[in-house]
Amino acid sequence: MSSYEYTVIPAPARGEKTRGARSGIERFAATLADVLNEMARDGWDYVRAETLPAEERSGLTSRTTVYHNLLVFRRPLAQAEERPTAATQPQPAPAESQPEPEPPARGPFSQPMRAAPKPAAPAAPNLRPRMAEPPLTAPQAPAPAGPRLGPASR
Repeated sequence: MSSYEYTVIPAPARGEKTRGARSGIERFAATLADVLNEMARDGWDYVRAETLPAEERSGLTSRTTVYHNLLVFRRPLAQAEERPTAATQPQPAPAESQPEPEPPARGPFSQPMRAAPKPAAPAAPNLRPRMAEPPLTAPQAPAPAGPRLGPASR
C-alpha cells in the first residue's frame, strides 16, 4: 500500500507578464504552468485545484465568507526498504545475566503518584496610598440655548 504526503499552496491570483503571452488568460496559463513545473521539480504530483470557503473578519464586528483557490499536490513517502522496520533493524544480543524489564502497566492509575503542588504564597497587599475621591457636587443646569446663527448670518 502506498502512502502519500500532501501539500497545498495558494493558486496564483493573476498572470505574470511572459514572452509570447498577450492576453490575460495566456499570461495566467503560463504562470500556472510555471508553478506546476516548479513543484514537479521538487517531486510533487499535481492532484487537483480546490475552491474552499473561509470566514474572515470584515470591519470590527462582522464576518464575511471569502473563497480561496488552492492547488493540491502529493508525493509518495519513502519506500518501505528505505524506512527501517523492527524486523530489519539490527537487534542487540540479549545478555544472559540481565533479566528483561517488565513492560509498564497501562491504565489510568499506572503513573506514580506525585506530591501535590504547594499553594502559591498569598499576594502582597497593595501598599500604595489611596487617592482622595473628589467631593460629590450637585449637577449643574445646562446653559440656556441662545439664538442659532446660520451660515448667512455670520
